[in-house]
Amino acid sequence: MNVTSIKNTILFCTMFVLLLIFYFGWPRGPEFSSFTHLSSTGNMTVLLWNWPFRQSVSLKGDVCWDLYKIPNCKLVDQRSLFPSAHVVVFHNRELIQGRQKLPTDLPRPQGQRWAWMSLESPAHNGNLQKFANIFNMTMSYRRDADVTLPYGELQPVEPEGNLVEDSHINKTSLVCWVVSNYMNHHKRTQVYKELIATVPVKVYGQWNKKPLSSADLLPTISRCYFYLAFENSLAKDYITEKLWKNAFQGGAVPIVLGPPISDYKAVAPDHSFIHVDEFASVQELGKHLQRLAEDRERYEEYFHWKKYWKVKVNGDWREKLCKICLRYNSLSQHKVYSDLEAWDKIDYTRP
Repeated sequence: MNVTSIKNTILFCTMFVLLLIFYFGWPRGPEFSSFTHLSSTGNMTVLLWNWPFRQSVSLKGDVCWDLYKIPNCKLVDQRSLFPSAHVVVFHNRELIQGRQKLPTDLPRPQGQRWAWMSLESPAHNGNLQKFANIFNMTMSYRRDADVTLPYGELQPVEPEGNLVEDSHINKTSLVCWVVSNYMNHHKRTQVYKELIATVPVKVYGQWNKKPLSSADLLPTISRCYFYLAFENSLAKDYITEKLWKNAFQGGAVPIVLGPPISDYKAVAPDHSFIHVDEFASVQELGKHLQRLAEDRERYEEYFHWKKYWKVKVNGDWREKLCKICLRYNSLSQHKVYSDLEAWDKIDYTRP
């Protein structure tokens, strides 16, 4: 073969390779080569490695479609299906307590993504340094998580369902609080102690031996003008059922203490809550609450949002898992959390 023929052959092979790359893309690395981008008709398998708090429910049937109209998403909890799972979800509480272990002894299928899931604040997530370079996804209440799992959310109401009841009906207490985990070092405890020096606060819960049953919780709160939706941790985006269920669904104006007011404004309706940080002192807050309860028109303004929105409290773990399928294709296939501890602890405390 002469020189000209060799050059032509090399040129032909080069052009052929470039055409293959153009049509099929550059070959992916071995670590993410098996589970490719799912099409609209592709089925996806999500394996829950351990049920949170050992509270298992049935996964029979097409759970994601039947309950939440999310297609092509199969939830399983049989560990024997590990080799075929697109995503494996690990709940953090059981891992840090040692009740469950990561299957690092098993050959991890190429392209399989591991998801770290926790709805706890960073103060209760334990030491995550040992999980460096293991997880590909985060599932958390945080808005910047790969799969965001809020404790509650807003949904638009039907046009015919926008009648708002008089929020003054049956109000017998100015401020109420339901608390079981009462700790002296908590910021909310300090605020409570200062507040009761100005206004009366009716307290329920395990702490003062006045527990409320689930059936009595919301009816009791509904008789209060204001509810102390105080979080036990001050952490980025950490807004729990204390706001969504106790206050909003209970029909009391929430007095919130937790992340900065900007985090609340990002998820709650306008003019629906009062943040402790809005006042120069707790005494000023107490006086403001007294004036507000006596002003029917101003108090009712805190419920105008109910004409347009209703609250959905998220409690089903199956729905949280199904959301993975909605986010899967939009997430990077090569993402790895090299420092999960640093991600979790971001903005843990505020000035």
